[in-house]
Amino acid sequence: MAAFRQVPVPPHRKERHFRLKDDLSLNLSNEELRERYRFGREGINFISNLVSDDISRKTKRNHALTVPQMVMVTLRFLATGSFLQVVGDTIGLHKGTVSRIVSDVLTSLCIKRDQFIKWPRNVDETRGDFYHLSGFPNVLGAINGTHVRIQAPSEDEASFVNRKEVHSVNVQAVCDAKETNINANWPGSTMIPTYSGLQDIQVCTYMEENGGWANGVLLGDSGYPCRPFLMTPYQNPVLDHQKKYNKCHCSTRSVIERTFGRLKRRFHILHSEIRMKPGKACKIIIACAILHNICILLNEPDIEDDGVIVGNDGDLGEHFNGHQDGRAVRDHISTTFFNH
Repeated sequence: MAAFRQVPVPPHRKERHFRLKDDLSLNLSNEELRERYRFGREGINFISNLVSDDISRKTKRNHALTVPQMVMVTLRFLATGSFLQVVGDTIGLHKGTVSRIVSDVLTSLCIKRDQFIKWPRNVDETRGDFYHLSGFPNVLGAINGTHVRIQAPSEDEASFVNRKEVHSVNVQAVCDAKETNINANWPGSTMIPTYSGLQDIQVCTYMEENGGWANGVLLGDSGYPCRPFLMTPYQNPVLDHQKKYNKCHCSTRSVIERTFGRLKRRFHILHSEIRMKPGKACKIIIACAILHNICILLNEPDIEDDGVIVGNDGDLGEHFNGHQDGRAVRDHISTTFFNH
């Protein structure tokens, strides 16, 4: 009698359904695209072309994601600040897939940092832009810092606790009237308004070597040292020209606060909490700065006020009491241009 062996039948593999659509091919308006991704059609195509060589998948699979799809996944993550899991559930992708996509796109953007975060080429135009703001002469940039919250890191946790007792990365920014130059390498508790901190900024290193009143100055608040290339306000102005200097200085320097506000409204991940390790958080911050400057380059409209309130959380609320060798330059500016 023949014996028959029952061969196990493998379970039927569930057919995968990809819900992610290439929105560039749908009938979405530029306004609808910007609402979801912070860029219109031209902007998404621009970014896709920028990162294409780095993130294109070398595969013949039918369901491989396109470069624009990967860019839009990343932009959605940055624009909303949601969990990777939530972003994945929304568009029908696994959390791990979203994580890899975001990591690849961010890495590609950061490689191109020097293309979009750089010293302005036309310094005369920059000085003119600042002068038209409030009448402060010979300004090349405004400098300040802001905190971006992160989850408590597993290593060196105490170093990332800021004065508000939350974990953060202290982001330093120098901006002209249009763009930003950001360095995101400090833990939250680091006292960045010290001269040693300024030496880590490429722009400030350049200004120390090439700046000064003859070539242009930066404007910073009273937490910074008054240097020949970095003008701060008078702590206790008495004379009228000192008061006028302070008023004009404050009004001109406010451009950096507006820049922080625009940046955090455009990319909510900077306003909420980045739930990643500090190194990855810094990469996100740099990528957002690059994308912000691309928005300016492409004349993307600002995001309307959506209730996000951005305070001056980078100001430590303390005066710098160390070496200040720029006070003679400050006196020259106040007496020459504000004594009337």
